[in-house]
This record gives sequence, structure tokens and C-alpha cells, in this order.
Amino acid sequence: MVQARIEPNKTETGSTKRLVNPVYRLSVFEPETGFWSELPAPPGYNSGLPVMCQVACVGYDLVVLGGLDPETWKASNSVFVYNFLSAKWRCGTHMPGGPRTFFGCSSDDRQTIFVAGGHDDEKNALRSALAYDVVADVWVQLPEMSSERDECKAVFRGGRFIVVGGYTTENQGRFERSAEAFDFVTWKWGQVEEEYLDCATCPMTLVDGGDEEESVYMCCNGELVMMRAHTWQKMGRVPDEICNVAYVGAFDGFVVVIGSSGYGEVHMGYVFDVNNNNWRKLDCPDGFKGHVQTGCVLEI
Repeated sequence: MVQARIEPNKTETGSTKRLVNPVYRLSVFEPETGFWSELPAPPGYNSGLPVMCQVACVGYDLVVLGGLDPETWKASNSVFVYNFLSAKWRCGTHMPGGPRTFFGCSSDDRQTIFVAGGHDDEKNALRSALAYDVVADVWVQLPEMSSERDECKAVFRGGRFIVVGGYTTENQGRFERSAEAFDFVTWKWGQVEEEYLDCATCPMTLVDGGDEEESVYMCCNGELVMMRAHTWQKMGRVPDEICNVAYVGAFDGFVVVIGSSGYGEVHMGYVFDVNNNNWRKLDCPDGFKGHVQTGCVLEI
């Protein structure tokens, strides 16, 4: 996860922990052991990761893409790849096509990462999409989507790259319910599904279920919901301690939800067992209670 490091701030009354100008780093949570750790910083980013960068996994590689430079606040098209076997970073070829932030990002888990939408430096929402071959370190331009999609979310399911929600330049901040999927056989985007989401909302918590049934999960209006066979159903109410959901991850019949009770509060996590329909609170050490911007699931 791209998670803020909470540092003690000295005050007249003692030491407190606050989320003031947070520095983001990569934290790793291993569900089977409950062990938390921190990865070393990418080259040149010892002072913190690019803000609002995206992460995706291919094989044993964790790829960090784009974001805003924490010192200049300019959009970065950088690509960094961390290999879990060698425990080393390498620099990838920069994302082409000019500045791009708040884009959707997903992976086929084997070789390729896909990027779509977002906006440029002038806040113009984008229709363009890209594919990045991590092994070959090569970017390929995909055909443009039917519509601009700023702050969209992307998942890869059933061999398709699906881009969900977002908004156009003219409708800035007014999220859409629609989605469209890229067909790699025809090399075209399919017909737009206008009512993919149940409600017009920010789709940032939407995640691939990581199962053979091609389900997706999302937190909406305090509920954990699941879509299977194009039908949304409620799975359970998110624990009351998490009013603001920051990140959702899914794997092997479990869903991890991380969030806080309010703005500036420490973050905590719960795991939902899809088969038993119950929640279990995670033990989050003090060093891993900062705000989570995004994350992904890597299975080794």
C-alpha cells in the first residue's frame, strides 16, 4: 500500500501524532502471518513517494507509476519496478503522452499493466489509454475510450481491461455510473455499459475479487457490496469504526478494508470473510496507521 508515515510532532503538552504534510512510503501487509513491513524507497525518492501515484503487480514485480513529485508538485510520468525476489528497484521507461494524474490502472498479473483516463496539467480529462509490458519495458498506445474519464478506476477481469466511472472535463466532480471494456481480440473498446455502478459515486474502492467467478467488490454508503454476473448484492455493513474507507483489497475469499473514523484520524483495517460473512479486526502496529492512498494485491 502507498501509506503515509506518521511522525511524532512536538507540542507544548507533549508528543502527538498528526497527519500534517504526510510523507508516503510503501507498506506491505502479509495476511497469513499478520506481519507488516516497509519497502525501501525507489531511486531518488527517499523524501517520499510521488503523491497519488498508482501501484500494480506483475509476477514478482511491484510497479509504481506517476503521481505528483512531493517537492515540486509537478506531475511525474516516472515508472519504478521493485522485484520481490532480488529485493531491488529498477527504473522503467516513463509513461508516454505527457502529464497524467488520477488515472485508472490495472494489471493482467502476468506481464502487462494498463493505464487509462485521468487528467493532464490543465485539468482536462483524458480518453487515452496505454499498455506497459513490464518485462520488455515497452509502452503501447491503445485506442481511445469513448469518453473522457478523470478519477476512474480500472480492473482486469475475464481477459478484459475494464475502466469504471470517472467524469468528463465539463462535468468535473460529477461521477458517472458507466464502464467500458477493451477487447484485445478486436483491439477495440466495447459498448459502454451505462449502469455498471449502482450509484454515481467515486469508484476508488472498486477492486477485482481475485477469484474464478470474476466478482468485483466495492464499499458504497457504508456497505461492502459485490457484483457477480452483472448483479450487485450487499455482503455486509462496514464496521462503524471505519467511516471513511481509504482502500479495499480482495484475495482468496477475503476482503481487506482500511480506513478511519474521520479526517486526520489514524487508519485501521478489517478483513471480511466472504464465505462466513463476518469481520475480523486487523492488528495494525503504530507505524502502519497512516492514511492509505492506494494499494494492490501481490500473490507469490
